[in-house]
Amino acid sequence: MEQLYEKLKAFVNNRWLVFVCSMWVQSCAGVGYLFGSISPVIKSAMGYNQRQIAILGVAKDLGDSIGFVAGSLCEILPIWVILVIGVVQNFVGYGLVGLVIANILPDLPLWVLCVAIFVGTNGETYYNTAALVSCVQNFPRNRGPIVGILKGFAGLSGAILTQIYAMINFPNEAALIFMVAVGPSIVVIALMFIIRPVGGHKQARPSDGSSFLFTYSVCIVLAAYLLGVLVLNDLVGINQTLVTLLGVLLIILILFPVIIPILLVFASEPSPPVQENLLPKPEKQEAGSSEQDADEVIMSEVEDEKPPEVDSLPASERQKRIAHLQAKLFQAAAVGAVRVKRKRGPRRGEDFTLLQALIKADFWLMFFSLVLASGSGLTVIDNLGQICQSLGYSNTSIFVSMVSIFNFLGRVGGGYFSEAIIRKYAFPRPVAMAVVQVIMSFGLLYYALGWPGEIYVTTVLTGLGYGAHWAIVPASASELFGLKSFGALYNFLTLASPAGSLIFSGAIASGIYDYYAEKQASLRQTISGSMVTIPLWDDDSLSCEGSICYSLTCALMSGFCIVAMVLSLIVVYRTRSVYAQLYGKSHT
Repeated sequence: MEQLYEKLKAFVNNRWLVFVCSMWVQSCAGVGYLFGSISPVIKSAMGYNQRQIAILGVAKDLGDSIGFVAGSLCEILPIWVILVIGVVQNFVGYGLVGLVIANILPDLPLWVLCVAIFVGTNGETYYNTAALVSCVQNFPRNRGPIVGILKGFAGLSGAILTQIYAMINFPNEAALIFMVAVGPSIVVIALMFIIRPVGGHKQARPSDGSSFLFTYSVCIVLAAYLLGVLVLNDLVGINQTLVTLLGVLLIILILFPVIIPILLVFASEPSPPVQENLLPKPEKQEAGSSEQDADEVIMSEVEDEKPPEVDSLPASERQKRIAHLQAKLFQAAAVGAVRVKRKRGPRRGEDFTLLQALIKADFWLMFFSLVLASGSGLTVIDNLGQICQSLGYSNTSIFVSMVSIFNFLGRVGGGYFSEAIIRKYAFPRPVAMAVVQVIMSFGLLYYALGWPGEIYVTTVLTGLGYGAHWAIVPASASELFGLKSFGALYNFLTLASPAGSLIFSGAIASGIYDYYAEKQASLRQTISGSMVTIPLWDDDSLSCEGSICYSLTCALMSGFCIVAMVLSLIVVYRTRSVYAQLYGKSHT
């Protein structure tokens, strides 16, 4: 009995169980991705026009992006409290909208619904922050795969919740809003005491590689399954019995990774713990603080005084050269031949606060690279419906679902790819960001040139590239600026995507679209010989047809992605010594 208790205790404190539970939370955390399905219900029930729905969409985007509070609270409150705050916001926000739509409450002003949707969607920032902070701390040497998989499940949550909604077969569409309010809240409450840092850096095992491979396999099967269901439903249609069966299979696939912690705890022999850290810890913590400060000061001087070619040497030779230089600095400092500069603030790879990171060039280079590239990707995703319609496609849902699935694959693949290049070659992780920005640039240029199958190529490459950013950037930020304020740093970086979309979509894409729509309307008027002026607010006059509607926009955003790649390569150049220190030993 005592042995069983110890096994259960080890199971609850296993870092793989925390990771799997975080995947489940992320599977229902992306409620913002369901706005496309919720907005028609709100529009018909409230009698709103498209502009009012667009205002609600802005409130949703703001709620999805503003995570400062979640990131800051994560540093001072337990993880379960962070999750409870997210549950309250999600339940109250979307619950209020559901009550209004169901006529249980009287109609409320538009601004009240905007506040409710903002509050409800903002709840998911607490889910994201709690899951990412817990798992990145538990897997410090696997940040790329961890972030990629978790963000991937968040991106797929819209498709997952839609499938479960179809399986339950509610009597009316308004019930979808209640499901969004209640469903994620139940899941998070059930798991909120499991998701937390559990000292996972001391639980490393040789079998971790196989466990990650199994998780990747489940992710690929899940993506293929959802794509297959999408194609099957689009081509032949499926009855309710088959929908229910497919929904049950989906739930089994999502639950299946729990087999990893079960096997590790109950079906494997106990192994001695292996501690994994990115930076070496001092052997004697009880050493005097003055001695520790002196070491830090000398190491700071070493960074300033070492020749540039030292970073390119093999790890063993590099350590010898640095140790020799450090010894010379100690001797010079002891006899007063050199004045040692006092250390001012943390160095790259150490723990930064958000304010300390905001005065670093590396942080802003990453942020603006993300604005240009991720903002371009989000612009394509937000305008995908109109892009498809301008090319003559009547059913745009298949392309919207395609970009969601490839967004998921990009996040999972981006984490794997970035981890591979730092493990094998000790390259800085932003190298992977530069690569995916080139891929996005090609996909956008492909559309701009009007080559065959443009919408398919652009949808796939943009989805992959946009998704990969959200696996690579958070992991890079945690490596360069530490884990202490990771929640605040991550939530600040998430502002880059909507900021870029606001400029590219709100100013550039819409302006160019309207220009060509008015030009085509004027041409049609001339051909028909009518002298009647067509009002600009007529929907028909402002509908643009052909690839020209977005080709110039895509060409500009393709150039923006190249600029983003240059910014990423500057970060690579500036941080190469940090990654050589963190991963150089594993490379050799």
